[in-house]
Amino acid sequence: AVDHLAPVFAQYPIEIVSADGVWLTTRDGRQILDLYGGHAVAALGYGHPGWIAALERQAKSVVFQSNAVPMEVRSRAARRLVEFSGLPLKTVFFVNTGAEANENAIKLALRITGRSEIVALEGSFHGRTAAAGAVTWGAAAKWYGFPRTPFDVQFAPRRDATALAVKVSARTAAVIVEPVQGVGGAFDMGREYLAALRARCDETGALLIFDEVQCGMGRTGQPFAANLHGVVPGMIPTSEALGAGFPVGALLMGARVAVALKPDVLGTTFGGGPLACAVVEAVIDAIENEGLLANVRRISKLIRETCVTGPVTGTQGEGFLLGLCTRRPASEVQSALLARNILAGTSADPHVLRLLPPFTLGESHVGLLRDALVGIGT
Repeated sequence: AVDHLAPVFAQYPIEIVSADGVWLTTRDGRQILDLYGGHAVAALGYGHPGWIAALERQAKSVVFQSNAVPMEVRSRAARRLVEFSGLPLKTVFFVNTGAEANENAIKLALRITGRSEIVALEGSFHGRTAAAGAVTWGAAAKWYGFPRTPFDVQFAPRRDATALAVKVSARTAAVIVEPVQGVGGAFDMGREYLAALRARCDETGALLIFDEVQCGMGRTGQPFAANLHGVVPGMIPTSEALGAGFPVGALLMGARVAVALKPDVLGTTFGGGPLACAVVEAVIDAIENEGLLANVRRISKLIRETCVTGPVTGTQGEGFLLGLCTRRPASEVQSALLARNILAGTSADPHVLRLLPPFTLGESHVGLLRDALVGIGT
């Protein structure tokens, strides 16, 4: 049969036909342990009964109404998200994707400050849209495609606090940073550097944006990396785990940003739809009621302690945004693991294998990974 899909994605040599828990089933009957979670999306694994029930209930009630119509489920989801965060970011704008959340964060920063420059970090990935792609490291050379960026962009070196005095100035509207970079190789910026960023933004009047699209919603073992590192930004765009498989994103905003909002400053057709909001509630319910933050911390620690073996020389990252540093190319290790029915991810760092598993991962699954790494050899 002719495949009418655009040939723009590199694909793994497996076809998934069903999934349950942390296991994927292929068309040829293989059971594959999913340690990648569809780019950090499948936070609850597959077939979670609370997730399915919430979606089914809302679908039977109201499938969709736009933001022109008030809906209790939307207000409730926003309240739950703010409470879950435990941060002084009290205003939520629901969108569809992480890139859209980042686009709106950048737009608000430029609008509020009246400045024309955004500072991002080397190794960053913020999305493939115009603004998000403009602040993505390497996008201009590889795939950006637009004739010019919509604002001035500077890239600062990672974890280099001394460079901030030059890079972040009175021209800077915002600094956007992934507290733990995903595509960049599960690279944790660390508390000291993030605190230095916070201080420099305060000095210059720039807004600080924590892109927690991949590392947020419990993936670090805390609600957000902002909680983990004790540094509060002005905005947090998030997505991926927020819907645990349903397309939804959100922008959490502090008071300086929220006070500048008025009708028509932001907009979205599908963002904040009732199905998405019902799922957000279900995801937060599961994380809180099933002790999944504690599980992420416990199992992450176990991976760090037991899986530095075979081709793995060390670990980096936080929680379930974990990088396994490899002696030989990570792509080779990924292929060898897949041959042993374990799916992991690679990253922009050719020697970092990326683990983004469901928050429900257990000790026995870590044992399977350890044994597979031993079997691969150095």
